[in-house]
This record gives sequence, structure tokens and C-alpha cells, in this order.
Amino acid sequence: MKVQDFVKILGADFYTGVPDSLLKAFCYYLFNTYGVDPKHHVMAANEGNCAALAAGYHLATGKVPVVYMQNSGEGNIVNPAASLLNDKVYGIPVIFVVGWRGEPGVHDEPQHIYQGQITCSLLDELDIANTVVSADTTPAELELKMQEYRKLLDNGKDVAFVIRKGALSYDGTCEFRNDYTMKREEIIQHIVKYTGDDPVISTTGKASRELFETREAAGQGHQYDFLTVGSMGHCSSIALGVAEFQPDRKVWCIDGDGAVLMHMGAMPVIADCHPKNLVHIVINNGSYETVGGEPTVLADINIADIAKDCGYDEAVRVETPEDLDIALQKAKETDALTLIEVMSSIGARADLGRPTTTAMENKENFMEYLRR
Repeated sequence: MKVQDFVKILGADFYTGVPDSLLKAFCYYLFNTYGVDPKHHVMAANEGNCAALAAGYHLATGKVPVVYMQNSGEGNIVNPAASLLNDKVYGIPVIFVVGWRGEPGVHDEPQHIYQGQITCSLLDELDIANTVVSADTTPAELELKMQEYRKLLDNGKDVAFVIRKGALSYDGTCEFRNDYTMKREEIIQHIVKYTGDDPVISTTGKASRELFETREAAGQGHQYDFLTVGSMGHCSSIALGVAEFQPDRKVWCIDGDGAVLMHMGAMPVIADCHPKNLVHIVINNGSYETVGGEPTVLADINIADIAKDCGYDEAVRVETPEDLDIALQKAKETDALTLIEVMSSIGARADLGRPTTTAMENKENFMEYLRR
């Protein structure tokens, strides 16, 4: 189905969400139509943030908003869906558009498999009526379903369309870039020159894939690295836990701007715990690159300044390989909670691979290495 038909049938004029690769056609259409416009289209920090923003829109206008997300974001909407939107509370109608990663029977990455199995049942538990949209769903069929859903929405209930891979099409495209020159993979190659045999915890998306391939290219083992292939936004908290209970080791966290944004509350918690053996590196390309390249709001915000205000001992922003090396060397030698924000270009190799070890193997190898 063409995304234009899908949007027309939804009949909304306000959209908020977190981008998803399965919803790329939908996201690109919204970006090309509205850009980032607080009156029509907001890419928010996380899906719960989106649900609350959508509630505010409805309270102010009486209209029905749309919240879009990957199905991994369902966990972030449980609280607002159950205690804010539900018709037993405030009865605030919302249309959810959910990309179905890990659909049973469709090959996907390990972090999506269980989430895919429970996608529709989670919506059922939240009393959100839902229907699956496939590539062969016609506009007429969707319009009939939407007529049914409008009655539910009029009664303060929420509804959802679960979007299968390839269900929506769009002829347009978007190209996102910035003015920074260091590539993320190059940055990671610099980082591993300094980490030695220290533990490294890396964030979800292409950063972990590039860390894995950097080790492969250098002939190094993978036991040093915990690759956080899912659970976006929680990499730094995992690193905090490792640092607190491995106090004699320097612990390195490779994070991303979109992940930091999703659960930014982790930063003041890290600062309050104050592990002096933790180096928190945020690679900031101002983009949700893994799912399509849409901009994050951290593109024009200095994360290092935020870290200083939170209480990190050291925090610096770097833009060149030379300054990166200086910051990494200092972090390696200094007994201090440190954040290094590295400004990065957008883009990755077209032939970038994926880890060849399973998530369980990664965990077991990492834990065995820490025990030694």
C-alpha cells in the first residue's frame, strides 16, 4: 500500500514517534511532508514521551493523534497506555503505528525474536485493538477497519496498526548529512587502540556491528566486548553496573546520541554513583542512522556540557582524530568518571556485517573473561 493512502485513511494531522526501519516509508513521507514541526510532526526521545505528547495534543485540540514506533518501544508505552490513555482513566484516543520486527516466521536479529512473538499480545493486554497491515492489504480494507476503529476512538479507546515488513511503499527518499568528517567506524578503531584488555560495552545498532568487525580485522578476540544488540538507551547503565562491581578494571562504554536521548536519566544516576573507572564515550552524528538517518534533537546540543552539569569529573567534545586520541589517552591514564563526546559523520559501509556469535555466546564469553 502506498504510504499516502495509509496516511489519508488515518486522517490525522499530528504525528509523533521514534523512527523504525520497517516504517521507513512512513517516516520519510512525514519528514518530506512536515519536516520536524511541533504543530504536525515531532520525533521524541522515547515512545512513552510520544504517548504523553500525543495526550497533550488531544487535550488541547480534541483531535486524535498518531504515535509511531518499532515494536521494541511497546515497553516504553506500557505506563502511559495503562495509566493515562486507557478509557478507565482519562480515555485519551491514540492511533499507534507499530513496525513488526521479529514477526514469527520472518528471519530477524535475535533481539527482535521474542519481542516479535509478543507484539500483538502486548497490545491486547493493554486493551489496544490492533490489526496487521501487510503488503497485500488494500486501501478499501484498511478504510473498513478504520471505520470500525473510529467508533472505538470516539469512546476514548486506543487502536493500533501493526505494520509488516514491506507493507508500506513510498517513492520519495531522504538524504541526511552533517559537516563532521570522522566516520563512526574510524572512531571505534581509535577507541580499541586504547582499551587494551579492558571491558567494553557498546550500544545497539551499527556501533556494535562495527566494534565486532574492528576486532575481526585486527585479529582480536571478542571476549572483551558486551554488544548491547537490543534494549536501546540502556548501554550506559549496563556499563555502570559492570564498573561498580569490577572496580579494579577500566570500563569503556561506546554509546550513541539517539540511545543517550532515549534514557537520558541514566547520566545523572551514573554521576551520582560516580565510578571513577568508567569512560562513557558518546558518538554523536545527530542521527537515528540505523533506522533511516532521521535527525535526533541532540545534533545541536553539547552532551559534554550536560555531563559536566550532571557531575562527571571530566567531559570533553572532540571533532578530530588528533583530539580524540588526546582525550582517550587522558581517560586511560586518569582515575576519573569521564565522558567523551565524539562528533561523527552520518553513514556506514554498505557491506557492514553482523556479529557471527549469538547473543548468549557473547554474554557467556564476556562473563568468563570478567571472572578471569
